[in-house]
Amino acid sequence: MTSTPQPSRLDPEIAARLKRSPDGLVPAIAQQYDTGEVLMLGWMDDEALHRTLTTGRCTYWSRSRREYWVKGDTSGHVQRVRSVALDCDADTVLVKVDQVGAACHTGARTCFDADVLVTRDDEAADAAAAAAAADSGLPASDQ
Repeated sequence: MTSTPQPSRLDPEIAARLKRSPDGLVPAIAQQYDTGEVLMLGWMDDEALHRTLTTGRCTYWSRSRREYWVKGDTSGHVQRVRSVALDCDADTVLVKVDQVGAACHTGARTCFDADVLVTRDDEAADAAAAAAAADSGLPASDQ
């Protein structure tokens, strides 16, 4: 690993499409490829994305340690890349992975199961959508 971002080897056509934060990063969402379970969010610069695309293992840029890290190198909880896609604005990467073990640094399967802010059943969700539509003047299906 390195302590400063390296010159990018990312395909220039992909690099030209990316919309990065002021510090040169894009959020990368890791999702279990077969279940759709959202596992974690990491950050990638151009080089981390290049490594992810070419090695088949998720590589992230650590904002706190200021270095690259390959998921699973120390924990054994590897993310094997199945597909990589950009969202419609090219400002977020979706990496569908085959996750081995925990995705979260806490040891949990996902980073998003410890602090659920709201859960609704179908009836409550329909009522919330109808209320939002009434507030916006749009049909609920257009929300």
